[in-house]
Amino acid sequence: MQGKIIFFSESETFGKAPRDFEDARTEFGWSIMLDAEWYPISVKPNKRYDLGIVIIPKNNPKVDINHIRKVCDKVAVMQEGPHWLFQDYKMEQQIWWYNALTEFDMLFAHNHKDVNYYKGITNKPVHKMPTLMLTEKLGITSRTETLVDNYGDLPSPKAYDKDKVIIGGNMVRWYGGFDSYVVAQEFETPISAPSMGRKIDREDEMDINHFPYMTWVEWINNLSQFKYGVHLMPTHAAGTFTLNCAFHGIPCIGYEGLDTQEELHPHLTVKDGDIALAKQYAKDLKNDEDFYELCSTSSRENYQNSLYNEKNFVPHITEILEELYENN
Repeated sequence: MQGKIIFFSESETFGKAPRDFEDARTEFGWSIMLDAEWYPISVKPNKRYDLGIVIIPKNNPKVDINHIRKVCDKVAVMQEGPHWLFQDYKMEQQIWWYNALTEFDMLFAHNHKDVNYYKGITNKPVHKMPTLMLTEKLGITSRTETLVDNYGDLPSPKAYDKDKVIIGGNMVRWYGGFDSYVVAQEFETPISAPSMGRKIDREDEMDINHFPYMTWVEWINNLSQFKYGVHLMPTHAAGTFTLNCAFHGIPCIGYEGLDTQEELHPHLTVKDGDIALAKQYAKDLKNDEDFYELCSTSSRENYQNSLYNEKNFVPHITEILEELYENN
């Protein structure tokens, strides 16, 4: 991939993340794949780059683009959170955010609907930056030799013969945890969930097993023990939970509007708020082995054919960057 690339964010990260980085969550997966460096958004590097990709801080969207242009030939912005998030800002912050977007050469978005949104409000080139999984550090094996032969070395749930369900978030509107919890109860099996930053008081009193914070590798390996996933999250952004489930072949019930859900779990995608259909899908997964196998196998196949793995991500992003570099 041509061109020197740098990411700017509010974190204090400097330099490159290695390919075997154990906490290679979404943004680090991108930077590793792009062989890009990291710099705090307030620090000026002492060398020049072909492209700077800026992740605008959620809590302080006032970004000095001129500061970044002094060291980057081209500057792009990477979507952070749902596309409507800025509308919760104070008025002056909304203006800062909008003005910053209009000064970039290109925008990267999570989902197709986000691409259309940003195109409409900025009139700038917008492309999808697929959420990416780098799998080298994942010591997981496949369920059977047959699946290995048919679908490569993708892993499957280790506890395939055990009925365990995991939901994708906590009991707040952002994650839609209550929706997921209600549907997960249909499996009549222990329910687990990760502990996210928005976890609320007394949530631990629910009949949910909450996992502590884990590195990305720990999370992916731990996820492999589950047979079912439910993630009825109305806030659409990178879509990592549904992607991680598909990687394992774990059927995941979720809302439409999120590309990883619609593309990887099409048989289990429901309209926003359609809890009745989501509960029916849960019953079908539990009681119909053929339906479960269809959803499990197709999610793995869809992952292999998607832009969310390295093989397909590379040509996609290379074409976008080459076009950007050529338009000087």
